[in-house]
This record gives sequence, structure tokens and C-alpha cells, in this order.
Amino acid sequence: MAQKYDYDLFVIGAGSGGVRASRVAAQLGARVAVAEERYLGGTCVNVGCIPKKLLVYASEFGDAFADAAGFGWTVGPRRFDWATLIANKDAEIARLNGVYERLLTNAGVTIVNGRATLIDAHTVAIGAERVTAKYILIAVGGWPAAPRIPGAELAIDSNDAFHLHALPSRAVIVGGGYIGVEFAGVFAGLGARVTLVHRGPLFLRGFDDDLRAALAEEMRKRGVELRFATQLERIEKHRDGVRAALSDGAAIDADFVMLATGRIANTRGLGLETTGVTLDGAGAIVVDRYSRTSVENIFAVGDVTNRRNLTPVAIAEGRAAAETMFGRRALAVDYDNVPSAVFSHPPLATVGLTEAEARARFGAIDIYKSSFRPLKHTLSGRDERTFMKLVVEPKSDRVLGCHMIGADAGEIIQGLAVAIQCGATKERFDATIGIHPTAAEEFVTMREKAAS
Repeated sequence: MAQKYDYDLFVIGAGSGGVRASRVAAQLGARVAVAEERYLGGTCVNVGCIPKKLLVYASEFGDAFADAAGFGWTVGPRRFDWATLIANKDAEIARLNGVYERLLTNAGVTIVNGRATLIDAHTVAIGAERVTAKYILIAVGGWPAAPRIPGAELAIDSNDAFHLHALPSRAVIVGGGYIGVEFAGVFAGLGARVTLVHRGPLFLRGFDDDLRAALAEEMRKRGVELRFATQLERIEKHRDGVRAALSDGAAIDADFVMLATGRIANTRGLGLETTGVTLDGAGAIVVDRYSRTSVENIFAVGDVTNRRNLTPVAIAEGRAAAETMFGRRALAVDYDNVPSAVFSHPPLATVGLTEAEARARFGAIDIYKSSFRPLKHTLSGRDERTFMKLVVEPKSDRVLGCHMIGADAGEIIQGLAVAIQCGATKERFDATIGIHPTAAEEFVTMREKAAS
């Protein structure tokens, strides 16, 4: 006689991946429950993509006010109020929490409020309650990781940054990934004096080197102090704030130190050891191409697997996992040509291979570059340049990568990502008529190869 379970699928974590998997599985006829101990929507909605972009928008108005003079505008006295921004941000996040609740409820998914842990491969505990399921999906995301240094408890992390009571006048940000770079731009754009400390020779490891160098130059123009090849050694209380002691002997006083030194899979205390689910050396769940763990009926998606830690990727993984469990065929996510953006000041975006990756894979490649002053800044007077780059495989003429830093980079690269995914060649780029005057048209007018 077939084993009876309370649910066909029990999802632990109602973030982007967990919510999508729950909805798709329910639409496929499965009985689904999802447990969430914090907030519906996960990192992205609550302490990630959405509130961060709202803060980025806020930090861009200072530039807009300054640039307006060159276009004939006289802007009167202005004042920024951090409390208003945070209150409005919180109201929007609360609205989105409600949207996620309705999406799940309307799909027929049961929402369980509380922390869920694994008892065995088919049993989950939420407090004193025990629930069984044919399949279990783990989608608990990641959590900020702090370095083990003296005084680390005096610092804040990226989660805390969304709930500060006041805007800092002096901030030290430690870390050279998305989070550190973006918050450096946010706080500097809102008027703070910002120092970014990164242990490597250049931030944003994994992005194209030309893009990384161009962003460093632009951030310095905006007054952000970049201290590369430097480490934070300790944090001490100092007067009305803290003091950051660095490996180069410098000591920087600030209102706070923000640790943006990475995130780790949120697997601790889930009970995975009782099921035999395999973890890697960093504590992330090991999965196959279908997001199945070492235990046949347990799947995992999103940042907890530490593959491509991006919200749209987690959503794609959630859908694919649900299709694999309850659809007509197993479905895997294609991780080639995943576009991404950093909402820095100015923003950058990329899709496909970097120059270094392309050379390692194909050997000889063709590079096309363009650096120019945007039309807007011929009147604003702002010293900011846009940079674009194409990476091309000469034998097939296929465009392997598109990279950009400048206004609307994310919007432009999202469109080009479709072309890259379709295997567009440089010839087809060249045959495309541009929209004039736009920055984006430069991608279809670059003709001269850069020196190798």
C-alpha cells in the first residue's frame, strides 16, 4: 500500500525560489505547504534587491539636482530626511509581503509560520507539530557572514543597514562584492563620507577587469575612498562612533563599520545531518543539475546551494524543481549567459563571458571597446564616462559577452542578453540599426577591434 503523507511537497523557506516552487507545484496539482520563520519574500524582498534599489534611487537625486543647473533649472534649498525614506521603504515592503501571501494562498498553498527543521527524509517539525511530505524542498537562502576579528560585534551587516535610525556622516564598508559596492554608492550619494576596504587588488571579482577598473575610477571621482589590498584587523569603540584599524596601519573613525564580506548558506540547525543531505565545505547544500540533493526526495534551490546567487536564478530553479517533481519531465536550469547588474554609481551590467574567461576557453578572441562622455553630461558638466565592451569569438563571429558601465546599464544589458542567448554574431550586431541618440546604440556601431 502506498505511503500516505500530509503533503506532496513541503517547502522550507518562502523566498523567491521557495515561493515559485510552491506555486508551480500547486498549479501542477500537488498539495503544498511552505514554512517561513521570518518574512515572506525572503532576502530579495525584505533585505536585498527591492529595498536596496529603493535606496539607490534615493541616492541618485543629489546628482539629478546638481545636473539640472546645466539645463536651465534653478533648484532651491533641499534637505534629505532618512527617516522618511526608511518609513516609505518599510511600507512598500509590507505591501509586497501581503502580495506574496496572496499569491501563495490563491494558488492553494498552505502557509506555516514558524521555523521548520528536518526530523527525517519525509518529516518536518515546526515547534511541537510534525508534518510529513513526499518531497521536501529547502529554500532557506543565505545569511551575512562576519570575519573573526576583534570587535566584530560592534559592526553592522547588510541586513542592519536597511533599518538604521539615522544616516551616517562617516561610514567604513568592508567587502568588495555587490553589497559593499552598492552600499558605498548609496551612502556616498546621500552625503556620507565613505571608505571601502577590500582585501583584493580590485573589487567585484568575477566581473570583466575593464569594467572593474572603470567603476573604481568613477567611484573615486565621486569621493569614495577605495582601499584595496587592505584588510580590517579590528574594530574599537571610539568617542561617538567606532574606529576601524586596517592592515596598512591606518585607523579610520566612523559612525559605523559595515561588514559586507559575503554570505553563507543558512543551513545551520536545519537538521540536515539527520537525513544524510550532503553539504560542501562552506556549508552549502550539494545538488545535481535538477536541484536534487544526495537524498532522492529532498531538493534545494537558491542561495542555500551557492550556485548563482541571484533572485531570478532562484526563481528559475524553483520552477524547474517543481516541474521535475510533479511535471511530465525533469527540468534543469541553463546557467549560461545569466545577465547580472551591480547598482553602483554609475551602475554596471554584464552578460556572457568576460575577456579573461573567453581567452581561457577559446584562445584568440576579438575585443571591441568604447568609452565616451554621455550626451547628458555635455550640458550637466559632470565628469562621468560610459564604457562598453564586446567579446567576440572570431571563427564563429559569435558575441560571447557584453559589458557596460553607465546610466541604465541594467536595462540595456537585459535586452542584449536575449541576443546573446540566441547566439547572435557580431555581423548581426553590426547590421542592427541603432536608436539615436542613445548610449545603447554604441553596441551596434563599434567597428574597430581593440589592440590585443
